[in-house]
Amino acid sequence: MTKQTENIAALMQDIGEKAKQAARVLSTATTEAKDAALIKSAESLRRRQNEILSENAMDMELGEEKGLSGPMLDRLALNEDRIEAMAKGLEDIAALADPVGTVTDEWNRPNGLVIQRRRVPLGVIGIIYESRPNVTADAGSLCLKSGNAAILRGGSESFHSSAAIMESLGEGLAAAGLPENAIQRIPTRDRAAVGEMLSMTETIDVIVPRGGKSLIERITAESKVPLFKHLEGICHVYVDAEAAPDMAREVVINAKMRRTSICGAAETLLIDRAASPDMLQRVVSGLVEAGCEVRGDAEVRAVDPSVVAASDDDWGTEFLDAVIAVKTVGGVDDAIDHIAHYGSNHTDAIVTDNAETAERFLDRVDSAIVMVNASTQFADGGEFGMGAEIGISTGKLHARGPVGVEQLTSSKFVVRGSGQCRP
Repeated sequence: MTKQTENIAALMQDIGEKAKQAARVLSTATTEAKDAALIKSAESLRRRQNEILSENAMDMELGEEKGLSGPMLDRLALNEDRIEAMAKGLEDIAALADPVGTVTDEWNRPNGLVIQRRRVPLGVIGIIYESRPNVTADAGSLCLKSGNAAILRGGSESFHSSAAIMESLGEGLAAAGLPENAIQRIPTRDRAAVGEMLSMTETIDVIVPRGGKSLIERITAESKVPLFKHLEGICHVYVDAEAAPDMAREVVINAKMRRTSICGAAETLLIDRAASPDMLQRVVSGLVEAGCEVRGDAEVRAVDPSVVAASDDDWGTEFLDAVIAVKTVGGVDDAIDHIAHYGSNHTDAIVTDNAETAERFLDRVDSAIVMVNASTQFADGGEFGMGAEIGISTGKLHARGPVGVEQLTSSKFVVRGSGQCRP
């Protein structure tokens, strides 16, 4: 083991032990203290806006020098509106009900025992994410509200931005009298730190990876710590023959083009072959006019000369850019089969005026989020009224869909007796 590796191992062990100690304090912290920390952190973000933007400008410059793609730079970029959104997100989380201690069920046994099921924090949560610096605020604040300590490992691209945001979170914790080690950021770009995190079974209870396919694959293969997996967002919109044309056009354009770099952006459009030629034409032309590259099958290419031929790989690609794959299908069942084959179980939507068709889609598409007549860009914990999210879990154990404060808790059973002994 090299000296550098030994130093990283020692650093991570120290961070883990401090997080575990902080988690014990947070597990019984009052709602008032946690909310005060969040509100003070929001105030600090606004007050230190210029400093955060200055650090982000440094990250953006380094990102451009590294040749980051346009979508990656968009994820990395901060501005006044995005900082305000972070601050507002902290305040929204503070306004949420505290899940810790909530009694979710209670019953009496014939022998007189009274049994309760209560929500409790998970403990220490490790979050590994790539370029989006706002995850620092979102993840740290959600862990705090749910009584968990957080260890944050942001991407090297957002190194300076995340450090500046962490300063505000630290100010909030200190102002509320909570341990500043409740939210820690790994202060190194060294990839060995990730490897250490994945083996810290004694101090980390769960890891949440947020990033590209290669990051998720590595973490899934190597982690000894349980995961909330957030896989690719290969999101579909299916336009049924009985969809309202104007609605179909608007929903599809928004689902693809509002922000192309987020995981809820639509990547594939499926259109019922029985839909009118005018419907197909209007939707495709709307995408092209909005600046989107359309890759389609022969039927799609026939309606617009700017459409390029789609390859087989396009149906399973998360473009995260102004590119969409468009395919004609033979009705809702054909669309469901396509989604089952190529999708990532993230978010899929149908546009239709037929309630029976909509229900068939909802019942048979096995994704974390399934929508009717709404843009996939609503796949977001904040939009669901959850304050924010730590990610969209595409797995099926413990939590699925947006992971908010409630999903960051587990349960324990509390049993009250009066001297009962089991015969």
